[in-house]
Amino acid sequence: MKLSTNFNLSEFACNDGSETPCEAQVNLKEVALNLQQLRDYLGVPISVNSGYRSPAYNKKVGGAAKSQHLLGKAADITVPNKRPVQIKAAIEKLISEGKMKNGGIGLYPTFVHYDVRDLPARW
Repeated sequence: MKLSTNFNLSEFACNDGSETPCEAQVNLKEVALNLQQLRDYLGVPISVNSGYRSPAYNKKVGGAAKSQHLLGKAADITVPNKRPVQIKAAIEKLISEGKMKNGGIGLYPTFVHYDVRDLPARW
């Protein structure tokens, strides 16, 4: 199922193969539409390492008990030839321009977490 111009639901599927609930699919569409803005700005594909997570898989990978991944509101991403700090800076720029939702951004050594929670959060 196509979520945006360049993102499909399968890219956000749980890595344990479990089915993505309908309510999570709705949330993932919002994530994908926001990430589409980032992809259009950068002009290169974005890889989704983790999107929706089932409760069992989230526990297995040590995810937060109230992780946005459980709701289908988050994605951990990488971009070819971009360091995580560069990806985060691009997201912050697009948020400041009103092109992406000001949700959660987590900077990690090898990827960036982005989510569409209602209140801004940074770590």
